Amino acid sequence: MTIDLVSSDTRAVAQWLVDGARSAAQPQQVMAQLCDRLLFCGIPLWRAAVSVSTLHPQIVARRFIWRPGAEVEVSEGRFGLFDTPDFRDSPVAHVIATGETLRRRLADPGCPLDFPILLERRAEGVTDYLATPLFFTDGTIHLATWTSRQPGGLSDLQIAGIEAIVAPLARVAEIWTMRRTAGTLLDTYVGPHAGERILAGQIRRGDIEEIHAAIWLSDMRGFTGWTDRIPPRPLIDLLNRYFDCQVPTILDHGGEVLKFMGDGLLAIFPIVGGDTNAAEACRRALAAARAAQANVEALAEPAGIEHFDGLGFRLALHLGEVLYGNIGSGNRLDFTCIGQAVNLAARMEKLAGRLRRVIIASSEFARHCGGEFAALGEFTLAGFSAPQQIFGLLENG
Repeated sequence: MTIDLVSSDTRAVAQWLVDGARSAAQPQQVMAQLCDRLLFCGIPLWRAAVSVSTLHPQIVARRFIWRPGAEVEVSEGRFGLFDTPDFRDSPVAHVIATGETLRRRLADPGCPLDFPILLERRAEGVTDYLATPLFFTDGTIHLATWTSRQPGGLSDLQIAGIEAIVAPLARVAEIWTMRRTAGTLLDTYVGPHAGERILAGQIRRGDIEEIHAAIWLSDMRGFTGWTDRIPPRPLIDLLNRYFDCQVPTILDHGGEVLKFMGDGLLAIFPIVGGDTNAAEACRRALAAARAAQANVEALAEPAGIEHFDGLGFRLALHLGEVLYGNIGSGNRLDFTCIGQAVNLAARMEKLAGRLRRVIIASSEFARHCGGEFAALGEFTLAGFSAPQQIFGLLENG
């Protein structure tokens, strides 16, 4: 009776996974519900973990760890993880390299302790350790590990019950990984707001939205000269470090980076509502601008660059309406913003160089930042018939 009960219930768990584990709204919930169902089947798990590689600019893998009565723990491995001795000497590396299931019945005194983690698990009272490969349809191999403290280790039937759910678990894990990858790539290359719109189906050419926003357009001072004097790899490192001075503070202050254009950066601080919210967005943009300026000025000498005499940047801040959406040709589109307000910010950024100013603002922007800016005068800018009143940040005089 016990054998039939466990076998039948395990097949029900497998069917739940085949059906997409639809009762779970997040991967953590999939892990929690899966392990709880296995416990109900009579498989006495003490700890289970699923590890999957990711496509992310900073994270190489994610791991979900379940323990009875605790929240599922999610951890992330940074690049370089796979080169560490701890990883190379782990069952994870072995299973991924061979594609074979690895079992160690730690309750057996003669069990080979051929991986350091097994000594730790035995010290924790683990009697059985099972590592199963998760095969994705793209040919990559990921991993699930299962441990128990049941006296004597797991029975053959219990091991078979776990192995019966591994293949459908791999399908569910792959689906969640693909969803996360899509979101990560969109966040990385177009930004979170645009990414949400794209995933929501707004991908037709010409789908646009008119947004009232504070506009940020900056570039590196003297970048053209650097390209003649710095080898390509150090130049890219310099450019990345330069953008690191700006992007985090823009995001921290509620802005969204839309585009990198060589050494240029276009960002917006969207506004919902009237002048009160516009003033708040302008104050956030200005706070981000001050922080970015301080970061750029403090940038240490990058390795491999001789006679480095520091960086500088120029920034134009404006307030206006932008057209935000899909622009391009056929099936090659860009999710960006255009409009006269963006054109004016671009002209202002060039003017900042001629005026030898770091941060300048339009009258529309400056009027929301009382006392922070001083008028520099009216200037004729290409593409604009009327002269534009331009303001400079006071301490940048």
